[in-house]
Amino acid sequence: MVQKHQEDLLHIRSMMERSSRFISLSGLSGVFAGISALIGGGFAFKLLEANGIDYLDGKNQEYSPELIQQLITIASLILLLALFFGILFTVRKSRKNNLAIWTATTKKMLLGLLIPLLAGGLFCIALIYHGMFVLVAPSTLIFYGLALINAAHYTFSDIKYLGISEVILGIIALFFLGSGFVFWMIGFGVLHIFYGLLLLKKYK
Repeated sequence: MVQKHQEDLLHIRSMMERSSRFISLSGLSGVFAGISALIGGGFAFKLLEANGIDYLDGKNQEYSPELIQQLITIASLILLLALFFGILFTVRKSRKNNLAIWTATTKKMLLGLLIPLLAGGLFCIALIYHGMFVLVAPSTLIFYGLALINAAHYTFSDIKYLGISEVILGIIALFFLGSGFVFWMIGFGVLHIFYGLLLLKKYK
């Protein structure tokens, strides 16, 4: 009898979690997003070198319109790859566990994620417009971290700690502007892989 009650409580808890949290998020999404960021970051570094720019010297370099366009293209490709892998592994996990993807909770999570991301995107566009390139990498980390903290209310709590880590990394990067891009690669690359593997292990 006691065992049956425990099973019933676990079942109720599982139903409540499914209705209030987006649990289809796959750790593989984070792993592949991190790998994409590291590869894209490597290409960006090579591109800067080819244009005679030493990003790590701490100076606010002058970037040609062509170079800016190329860097934006790389960033866009990284974003598209991350979204592709996120959707791919989320759909796969949802089907495997017979879970609905597009629910009221999903909409709340996406809204919580998009508001800080849109604000951060516009802020970074303004930085680029005014030629403050060394502030872009730290700013993307900070706004992305705030977006994750906001969205974590509707998915795994571990996402909140990833967000806090991103914000802290972005703030540190503000004091080492010449190394901002290195911090960016750590935040979007290494941390994504680390937390992705953590989610895989914790929520098999």
